[in-house]
Amino acid sequence: MYEIDVSCRVVHSSNPDVSMLKAALEHALTVECVASAVLSLTVVDNATIHVLNRTHLKHDYPTDVISFPLDWNCEEDSLETRLLRCEGRAAAAAIEGEIVVSVDYAQEMAARCGWSTQDELTLYAIHGMLHICGYDDLTSQEKEIMRSRERAILNGLGLNAQYPDDGLTDDDEPPGATSLQASGQIDHSEGTLEDHS
Repeated sequence: MYEIDVSCRVVHSSNPDVSMLKAALEHALTVECVASAVLSLTVVDNATIHVLNRTHLKHDYPTDVISFPLDWNCEEDSLETRLLRCEGRAAAAAIEGEIVVSVDYAQEMAARCGWSTQDELTLYAIHGMLHICGYDDLTSQEKEIMRSRERAILNGLGLNAQYPDDGLTDDDEPPGATSLQASGQIDHSEGTLEDHS
């Protein structure tokens, strides 16, 4: 069972379709074999995501997506079933989290990638969800694994992933999604944010 709340907190010329974003997340959760999920996705502007990025990750610039993993639970006896059924890292798990995406950032990047702002937002939503599912993109190897999962999910939606930063190194930001889990600022055992600086 998936409980997904998608909201747009900004008036924007591209007028993001929140129902399409919700459907994309439902598809992504199914592809990843997630047992249950409680997710919120909020579409904001660059100014808002900049504040979140600075406050929670100490990065003083706007970014595309920030994910806040809140809970991740998988029964031990489902591990064998999980490995047989699906390659997703959160297969058979119950997850909970929040995803924030910037429509301004999406519009800028979509123009560079040659696809629509809605398609770019869909990529961001899926990317944030994958962070909540336990994927990371801090190394070249992990980034390739994550992008492989993004491509598989997007292909199922009839989209071909577009990445303007394929030639950048791991240390180049922005562009790049940022996760509190990846930065070590989230403690899954308590499901709370912690400042580890």
